[in-house]
Amino acid sequence: MGFLKGKTAIITGGGRSVLKDGSCGSIGYGIATAYAKEGANLVITGRNKQKLADAKEELERLYNIEVLPVQADVSAGADNETVVQNVIDETIAKFGRIDVLINNAQASASGVTLADHTTEQFDLALYSGLYAAFYYMKACYPHLKETKGSVINFASGAGLFGNYGQCAYAAAKEGIRGLTRVAANEWGPDGINANIICPLAWTAQLENFQQAYPEAFEANVKMPPAGHYGDVEKEIGRVCVQLASPDFKYMSGETLTLEGGMGLRP
Repeated sequence: MGFLKGKTAIITGGGRSVLKDGSCGSIGYGIATAYAKEGANLVITGRNKQKLADAKEELERLYNIEVLPVQADVSAGADNETVVQNVIDETIAKFGRIDVLINNAQASASGVTLADHTTEQFDLALYSGLYAAFYYMKACYPHLKETKGSVINFASGAGLFGNYGQCAYAAAKEGIRGLTRVAANEWGPDGINANIICPLAWTAQLENFQQAYPEAFEANVKMPPAGHYGDVEKEIGRVCVQLASPDFKYMSGETLTLEGGMGLRP
């Protein structure tokens, strides 16, 4: 424990979210908690100021680290390069280095068929996911080159398997996979490794869906062969910790399906 002490990780979509039992309730917050336990200083971004402030308070109090919350939203029509560069500038001003970039944030209009998708809905997924990953990777590159750091990007089984009603989400996630593989190729000589995670985890969003619409949940949310949904901290966040460790530097450009045996593919 603690090999990330003194290092800095940027986690997009890292605001506080909890389940009804008080445990971590989103992938971003699960990753933030796992990294905090390893001693990393954190930069967390998101759209909701209160969730960011709550994350800062809890993580600093429990784990004796420093957290820099920065409100940031990559969206159609915004000056997105400036938005992202501001996050990087604040990070360097506060911590002086970037060791890990985790592109986790993503919004989308799920359940809308391809034929019914609007341009606005397609833009929502591409800007919040693919464009955000692109801008953050570009802006972080000089700093990751200095630290020989790591990039961890989030994709989805929706893209791998072409899930019904998720055309924009799947397109954004597959774009992120392609972008990450290119980075693994181009940035490998700089000592930067870049990998992709496709997760299936139990979140507050799923918990609320199950309670509000139990029949729809039963029909649409499948239990993986492992017999449980992933724990966002222990089974997603801990893998993100390992991907930034020296033991995994030689692995780059790979897609890890953390779906309890559901994400089988050739």
